[in-house]
Formats: sequence, C-alpha cells, structure tokens
Amino acid sequence: MKEEDKEMYRTSIKSVDTEEFLDLWFYRPLGFSCALFFRNRGVHPNVITIISIFLGIAAGVCFFQESLRWNILGILLLMWANLYDSTDGQLARITGQKTRWGRILDGFAGDCWFFCIYFAIAARETFQPIPFAPEYNWGVVIWILVSFCGFWVHGSQCQLADYYRNIHLYFTNEKNGNEFHNSIAQKKEYDNTPWRGNFFWKIFLNAYVAYVQNQERMSPKFQKFIAAVHKRYGTEIPRELREQFRKGSLPLMKYTNILTFNSRAIMLCFAMLIGELWIYLIFELVVLMALFLYMQYRHESLCGRLTKMIEEGHEFN
Repeated sequence: MKEEDKEMYRTSIKSVDTEEFLDLWFYRPLGFSCALFFRNRGVHPNVITIISIFLGIAAGVCFFQESLRWNILGILLLMWANLYDSTDGQLARITGQKTRWGRILDGFAGDCWFFCIYFAIAARETFQPIPFAPEYNWGVVIWILVSFCGFWVHGSQCQLADYYRNIHLYFTNEKNGNEFHNSIAQKKEYDNTPWRGNFFWKIFLNAYVAYVQNQERMSPKFQKFIAAVHKRYGTEIPRELREQFRKGSLPLMKYTNILTFNSRAIMLCFAMLIGELWIYLIFELVVLMALFLYMQYRHESLCGRLTKMIEEGHEFN
C-alpha cells in the first residue's frame, strides 16, 4: 500500500482504540478497498448503506429456511452486509460526503437486519420442541423471548456500548469525537428544526433524542462526571485528565466490541449451523448481559473516581 493510501486508510477509521481485532484485520482493510472502488466510480455512501440494508434483510430470509445451504448463504449475506456497513462509513470519511440521510440510514441499517433475523428465529422455532421439555413446542413463548431479547436486551447492550465508544473518542481523539451527543442539545436541534422540508429528519431526531436519553439513564455517574468536567474546564479538558480517562476506558473497549456485532454474529452463525437457534438467545441473555453489567460497573466506577478527584480540587495538567 502506498504511503498516501496508508494515510487515507488511517483517515477512514475512527480510532484503533475502538476497533475490534476482526474489524482491523478483515472488515476495515476490505472495506477500504471497496470504498476506493466506489469512490472511483462516483458512488455515494448512502447507496452502499441501502445495499447493506437489503443484504441484511436477505440474510434474515435465508435464516428462516431450515436448509443448511440456505443458512450458509444467509451467513455470507450477513458478512457482506456488515462489510458494506463498514464501507459506507469509510467512504464518507475519505470523501467528506456526510449527510443527514447518511445518519438516518446508518442508524436504520443494523436495526433492520436484526429485526428480520429475530423474526426468522421466532418463526422457525415456533413449532419446534423446547429443549429439555420435548413434549412442548415453543409456541408463543419464543415470540415473547425474542421480543425481550431484541427490543430490550440487544438494544440496551448496543446503545451503551456505542455510547462508551463515543465517550472514549471524545476524551481521547478530538477529531473523531464529534459523535458524542447529549440529549439537551439534540432536543434543542429537534425543537429548532421546522417540519416543513424536514419531515424525515424530524422523525429521526425525535427517535435519536429518546436514544440518547436512554444512554444517559444507563450512565448516571458519567453524567455527573461530564457535568463536573465542563463546569470546571469548559471544552478545554486537561491532557492529564484525558490520559487518565483513556487509561481506565481503553480496557473496556473490548467489551463494547463484543456487545455490538462480531461476537453476536459469530454465535448467531454457530446456532444457525447446528440448527439450535435458542442458543443464540441464551447467549444474549446470559453471557452478553453479564459482560454488559460488568462493563457498566467498571465505567461508572471510573467516572465516580475521577469526579471525586475534580470535586476535591485535584489539579490536572
């Protein structure tokens, strides 16, 4: 890779701190090659996002089938969808083509994939016997379990993981920390945006305000910490405080990655290949929820400790 391409590649990713091993060694390099291919042909990032949505939906349709061949095809389509989900962001960063629709579509894409996947799981398992109680079928129970996992468990895990990564970037990388938002500012933007000519943007902002508010509810000690930081330092956060925060936050980035896509997708694919889809739901409920609670505890403890130092008058250089 030429030196200018290496620099462009570094520009195309947010931060090595927040990238997962599989992303750094597979999805990001391949996504960068795809981004260059599409850039040279004048393809807009939003087009790539839309393609990824349809690929993810197609994966869900394949997962509905009980045939191993269809399930393998679904796995490949899901990998392709995730590759394009990486490509659209990298293409947007190297070309500067960032739009409102890009934000709307990017937030919608992953939700759309997993809605179809969860629906496929529930539909396939409905008339299947419950493990360890083969005389009973899953029936309506699987729909309740899938709804709980999809709307609450999966949603909460991904929301907080995404929030912690954006916080990490805000404190450690000013250039790439602009996705850290607070609900008050987002609500103000919503209130100041007229409906006329902005219908879909208003709908998105309304949903995004609720999304950020939920992130804030799950991180009370961080809210106290960031308020103390801004009260004392404004936007000029001392280097020593940034470094101390990074030291405590960096070990948690591996958990944010586990709680988002790759680990979840690997377990999903394993469950599909052996034909025991309920294993994926148990993985979310038990393993990922345990990691979620541990990550939350560690992050809140870090914020509580740094808040105490600020309130006690510690001088950060």
